[in-house]
Amino acid sequence: MVSDIFSVIGVLLILFGCILTLAAGVGLVRFKDSLTRMHPAAKPQVLGLVAVLAGAALRLQKPLEVGVFLLAGLFAIITAPVVANRVSNVAYHESGQVRRDKSDPLEDA
Repeated sequence: MVSDIFSVIGVLLILFGCILTLAAGVGLVRFKDSLTRMHPAAKPQVLGLVAVLAGAALRLQKPLEVGVFLLAGLFAIITAPVVANRVSNVAYHESGQVRRDKSDPLEDA
């Protein structure tokens, strides 16, 4: 009985994660520039991945697989903000619209 409840919750989490990942993909296609594409590439995509991994862990319930899913989720959570920051800095500086006065917040970045 408890296993059936975990299985249903796992399927719902996987479905939720797939919807978030699809929304992130649509956002990547529809937004026009790199700075606006950065948001769907980082936030809903990572949350969707974590939801899919949590749902798969609830469905499988094997310690080895759950550990691998946990490591994959932690890696995505840790690296996504760093990658988004670097992409935004490169896009900002390569756009040719950088303010060169002292009020530029990314002058030293």
